[in-house]
Amino acid sequence: MSQDPWLQNYDATCRLAQEVAENLHERNRQQKTGGNPAKINMTLRASLQKLKQNISQLKEGLLRASSARRLMQPEADRRQNLIDDLLTREKQLNATFRGDVTDPESSRSTLMGMGSGTSGGGAANPWLINESEDTRGLTFGEIKQQQQRVIEVQDAGLDALAAVISRHKIMGQEIGNELDEQNEIIDDLTHLVDKTDDSIRNETRRVKLVETKSASCGMLVVIVLLLIAIVVVAVWPV
Repeated sequence: MSQDPWLQNYDATCRLAQEVAENLHERNRQQKTGGNPAKINMTLRASLQKLKQNISQLKEGLLRASSARRLMQPEADRRQNLIDDLLTREKQLNATFRGDVTDPESSRSTLMGMGSGTSGGGAANPWLINESEDTRGLTFGEIKQQQQRVIEVQDAGLDALAAVISRHKIMGQEIGNELDEQNEIIDDLTHLVDKTDDSIRNETRRVKLVETKSASCGMLVVIVLLLIAIVVVAVWPV
């Protein structure tokens, strides 16, 4: 069953917000190290504008669905809360982009969704992930490298599994070919047995015919001998 288009758009908007947060952190890092963040600033402006448009589309979609009574009221309220969280998120991201948030560590915690609250004292957005101990203190580039290493290990495991499956496939094909050859041999033997059986039946019929003819010849000889004996007795002088 396919996912609700509204929820798909919501997920895409959440991912976009997370990308903006990562780019903001990278922009701030470049500023601290004396880099030139002009290019990333252009990307951030476009992404923030896209984020605003996506949130507006979510609001319009929820309004249409609610007006058409396609949603139960609890679900409509839940989705409105999600939109409110996104709006709060967008404000935080815009404030960080403008430089209103000056504490780098506080900004990173806010952008990554750490802790139980935000800088404004509200509840944390439910769709933001908590940063693990393994990635805490790392830059986004280092986190991506770490994730890339994990992916490479997984890819190596998948390659090994694929090699095993390939070998099993080859073995299965060889076994299938061997079975086909054995079946052909069995078919030849069956044909030979049938042919031999037919030959035995024919020979048996011939033997029976010969036996019948031999019995008939024996009787004929006996009759001839009896006739000869009768004639001899008849003509023999007393």
